[in-house]
Amino acid sequence: MSKINKVRMYLLRASYLFVSAGLAVFIWPDILAPQERLVNEYSIISSLLGAIAVLAALGFIYPLRMLPVLIFEFLWKMIWVIGFALPVKATTGLDEYGQSTLFDCNLGIALMLLTIPWDYVYKHYIKGKPRHTL
Repeated sequence: MSKINKVRMYLLRASYLFVSAGLAVFIWPDILAPQERLVNEYSIISSLLGAIAVLAALGFIYPLRMLPVLIFEFLWKMIWVIGFALPVKATTGLDEYGQSTLFDCNLGIALMLLTIPWDYVYKHYIKGKPRHTL
């Protein structure tokens, strides 16, 4: 198994804590005590983000096993920035919410680029052989 140095492990744990705590502060209050209980796209998004918060908390304990959570965070932010934010910014411009979200996503992308052990991801997820097959 590839060795990950202590500093990288601390950075991973800090990233999981950042994701989990951020979602716990901003998402879980709406899940636990919503102003209005509706079944719509916002309740679906809140549920998805609530699950990510729980998985990120597990990542604090199992940083390498839960790497797909950070990869997911990196990928959805990249997809949103490239596929939605930048084209809108280039044509009609972003409103205040869009600008704020673009900043937050760019910060998240930068943190994930620095935190995720990409050599480990390559060795274990791309190059590695599957353990189980059907």
